[in-house]
Formats: sequence, structure tokens, C-alpha cells
Amino acid sequence: MELRKRVKLRKLQHTLGLSQDAAAAGRCSSNIWGAGRSNASQRGTGEGYLLGGSGACSGLEILPWWPWRQCVSMAAGLLLAGLLALAQAWCVNAIHENLLWFSQLTEVEREISFRTECGLYYSYYKQMLQAPSIQEGLSDLIHDNLTESKRTINLLQRMNIYQEVFLSVLYRLLPIQAVYVIALYLTAWLLSGSWLAGTLTGVWYILNRVDTTRVEFTISLRENWSMPFLALQVTAITCYLRPQLTDLQQKVMVWLMYVTTFCFCLTWQFNQFILLVQALIIYSLDCLDFLTTTQVTTLYLVQVSSLLSVWLLQFCNSMILGSLVLSFIVAALFIRHCQSGLKTGSPLVRLGRLLLHSAMVLLLTVTINYLAKKALQLRSDEHIFKFIKSKFALGPTRDFDASLYLCEEAFGLLPFDTLERLAGTLLLYPYILTLLLLSGTLAVAALHNLSRVKGGAAEERKGAVEGQAGALRPDVAYNLLHTLFYGLLAFSTMRMKYIWTGHMCAVAAYGVCGKELWTLLLSTLRCSSKVLLRLVRYAVPLLVIACLYYKFWPKLMEELSELREFYDPDTVELMTWIRYTHTNTQMHTRTNPEHATNRSKSDYLVSADQVSLCLMSLISQRVCVSAWMCVCVCVCTCVSLVCGGVWPVSE
Repeated sequence: MELRKRVKLRKLQHTLGLSQDAAAAGRCSSNIWGAGRSNASQRGTGEGYLLGGSGACSGLEILPWWPWRQCVSMAAGLLLAGLLALAQAWCVNAIHENLLWFSQLTEVEREISFRTECGLYYSYYKQMLQAPSIQEGLSDLIHDNLTESKRTINLLQRMNIYQEVFLSVLYRLLPIQAVYVIALYLTAWLLSGSWLAGTLTGVWYILNRVDTTRVEFTISLRENWSMPFLALQVTAITCYLRPQLTDLQQKVMVWLMYVTTFCFCLTWQFNQFILLVQALIIYSLDCLDFLTTTQVTTLYLVQVSSLLSVWLLQFCNSMILGSLVLSFIVAALFIRHCQSGLKTGSPLVRLGRLLLHSAMVLLLTVTINYLAKKALQLRSDEHIFKFIKSKFALGPTRDFDASLYLCEEAFGLLPFDTLERLAGTLLLYPYILTLLLLSGTLAVAALHNLSRVKGGAAEERKGAVEGQAGALRPDVAYNLLHTLFYGLLAFSTMRMKYIWTGHMCAVAAYGVCGKELWTLLLSTLRCSSKVLLRLVRYAVPLLVIACLYYKFWPKLMEELSELREFYDPDTVELMTWIRYTHTNTQMHTRTNPEHATNRSKSDYLVSADQVSLCLMSLISQRVCVSAWMCVCVCVCTCVSLVCGGVWPVSE
């Protein structure tokens, strides 16, 4: 009789989409092991699961008995995401205003306040505003004869300035950095199943502002546009790799991955190197059998299609076709297709085959890239490889560009004071602990996958996530390798730390709020219970947030109250003299901010107040930010409903 009751209970759980965690009262079982994809989900006819709850969805409709507490929890989580993003936007705007007194500067002073190449990018934005029409503005950018002396160049092909084009058309685009906080928030929420993790991520991101963003003093820098799209792409990949997704949910996630990857590639000239690291992560997960063949191929094709779309928009820029990431993806897909039985045999045989497979992929990548550059006569990215060669002492080089890069502090090794600041905000310690626990779990799961006997085509269709005990969730495995790979990149080049530190906040928050790691710790201490697990998961992050508030709120208010102003009368006088005494036909050797001031004749078609309003739309416009937050909340809610409750809620 007892056996029949258990069988009925299992059937009921399978019908309602309940995990074993919800059915096992007084027992904590980890969701990080044995998270499998049901056969019904593979066929696209099964339920879409709402993590942390008992609701289930079939197709597009949410079942009537979806608990109201989950709706409230999801609404509260999305509202907190919007509030944190709004707080970050307001904080950046206030600091920028306090540093420069930007709202009271004259037009010339605003323009020369830009650092490095930011002034050059702003000049293109300003040129689009001055144009009589959008068509004429685009024509001037395509046939530009002001940037380089005695040469007419296509700026849309040479530089990543599509964001200036879009911004000038929309005119009041809101601060894009707020999207970054929302993306990190959703990533932490998806990983842990609790929006408290997203809240902790946003708090850490704001408190570590010095190491997570440069938007407050380099507004138009390319990375400030691209990083939010990269974070959104990681969120989409995390959601795509979750088990129990229907066909509709997978298609929605694939399109989101394509759009975010495309926007990221379009807004940063270093996109190929960032995507190369991401392709190596996908390749590593494929070799360790964490992803299915379909998932690997889809992720590769999303990258390829995004790069080719950017290639078309940049008027067939040959640098993209000669990129290393395209050569690597082509080589990886070709070798994988040609090699059969790669994941069969004993562990030693499989390991040997994987090493041979990796060597063949590397050799074919170098060959394809060499032939592509020879055929396209491409030499525009040689200075980057010379810099890498010089930085890591891979050979003697006396290249001027490489030496110039090495003189810059931003291209040096990550200084230790960065780690001290991260430790001071209580971010580094949970991050390291989470990294160690997940790395150990990854090693155990990888050994288990390598020693597992494969069952041919049927096993290949089920994928690695449907393994036995010890199978790491693919979304967790991806984020672990993501933070490891980009962490190494950040340690090697300080400028790349902004890719790592934002995601670092999400991983640390997952460690603090995630059910899996606390289950492992409590099981080790032999005090595992469901009530204790829930208490610890919610009490610890709240305690951390309270501690951060007590320690850093006075410092943050003091920083926001510190008032400075921009003052450079000599440069202002020089710019005014050049503007009114020289013509367009005369040339000047000048810095990028000066270039922004003097790319056109003295009288501008746009008044100072209008240009000020356009510029401040990059970092202020609180009303627009509020409207944007409302739109984001509505879009996230609609996507979660259409996708059958993909976004997790807390228990």
C-alpha cells in the first residue's frame, strides 16, 4: 500500500511539474544535481516550470491555480529591478553634475570636458543633430572629409558610431547604464531563484561603481554602450540553458540572444575578442558534455549571424570576416561534424580524443584565419596581436602601437587595490567561496560525464543535463566559466575588468542566495532541513544588505554632496579663437575634445540649450528613466507570461 502511494505521488508530481524538493517535506535536495529535461519538454508539449514554486504552464496559458503569492513575488522582484536601475542612473547623473557643474557650463566648456575619444564620438552625434534631415546627416557620415585630412572616409564602416546615429534620431534616449543593472539583476534571479539575489547584485554594483563602470566621466565611450547588451546576452543565454523549456520558450530566447549579441557587436570595435572568449566557453562546455549538440550549434550560429549582420551594416567591413572568432567557430563546427564517436569509450580514450580534437580545431582555426586575411588583404588588427605578443613576452617586438599600449596603465595588470576595494564592500569573500564550491562541483560533474557510457543517438538527443547525480546545471556551468574566463582577462588587462566585475556581483549574489550551495553546506554540517534552508537563504542576504547600508550609506551621501566644477579658461579661449578666425579649409593638430569643438564652422544650427538637452539625455532625464523603467517592467512581465513563467520566483 505504501509503495502504491509513492507511485501515485510521483505521477502527480510529474503531471503538475513539481520538483522533488517541493514534495520532500523536511528534506533538502539540491537542484544543482540531476536537473533533467523531460521528454515532453524536448518535444515541445510539456510544461514550462516556474522555479521555486508549484505553478506550471502548458503552451501559452498559465493554469488557473497559479498561486497568487508567486504573482506578487514576481511583481515585487521586477519592481525592485526597476528601482535599482533608477537609483544607479540617478547616482551617476548626480556625480557627473557634482564633478563638473555640467548644467551651468557653456557649450564650448561642455565639449572640451569630454575625455579621450569621447569628444570625437560626440562630434558625430552633434553633426547628426545639425543636419537638415536624417538622410543628409547619414550621407555626411558616409562621405566624411573632416575627420582625416585630404581623405573622404565612410565613418559607419570605419568606426562603431551607430549608437550616435540612433541616439540622434531618438533624441531623448535614456541612460543605457540602467539596462546593465536590470540585466545583472535578472541573471542573479535566474540562477538563484530568488529576487533577493538580484537586489544584492544591484546594491553591490552601485557600491563598487569605481570598478564596475566608467560612465560617469566617459559618457560616450564604446564600452558604456556595449556592456549592457553583453549583460543582457548573458541573461538570455542563462535562460536558454535552463532545463524544462518548451519550444516556444527556446525560440524566444534564441531571438533575444541574437538581438543582444547583434547590439553588442554593433556598439564596440573589440567585439570579436570578447565573443572569442565566449566561444571558448561554449567549446569547453561542449567538450565536458554539459551542453547538447543543438544548444552548442545554436549558440555558435547566434554569434555568426550577429557578426555577419554587423558586417552588412558596416558596409562589408572586412575586419569582421577576418576575425579570429569566425575562424574558430567554423573550425569547431567542421571538426565536430567530421569526427564521429568523439564522446564514446573509456575515460582515458575520451580524454585523448578530446585533446586531439582540440589540437585539430586550433590548427584549423589558425589556417582559416591566415587564409582569410591573405584573401582580404587585412592588416587593420595587427596592432592588437602585436600588443598581445609584446605584453606576454611571446617574442621580440619594437612596434610603436604595442609600446604605446604598454605605457598605458589601463592595459597593464589588474592592481591589487581593486581587490581591496571589492573586499571592502563584502563582495570578494562570497565570490571566492562560491567560485571554489562551484569549481569543485564542476570538476566532479566533468569527471562523471567523461566516465559515463554514452548510449548513441538517443542519449545525444537527451543531452548532458539529463544525467544522473553529479550533473551540473548547464546555466550554472556557463556562468561559472564566464566569470572564470573573463576574470583571467581582467587580471591580464585592467581595462577589461569592467566586463568581469559586473558579472562578479551576480555570481556572488547567487552564492549568498542560491539554494544549492546552502544545501551543500548544511548537508556537510549535518543540519539539513527545509525550514533551516529557507531561513538561511533569506536571512543572510538581508543581513548583508543591512550591513552594507550601515557601512556605506553615509559615505555615499557624502560623495553625492561633494561639489566641484569644470574650469579651463585657457582652452575655452583657444577654442573660441579658432572657431571665429579659421575656416573649414584650414587644418589643426588637436586633441579629441578640441576636434569635437571644431569639426564644423563657427555658427551651429543647434543652440547651446538644445545641445545641452540632447547631451543630458544620455545621463539624466529622470522622467524618461521612469518611463523606461515602466516599459522594462511591462516587457519583462509579458515575456514571463508568454514564456510560461520562465523567470523564477522565491519560494
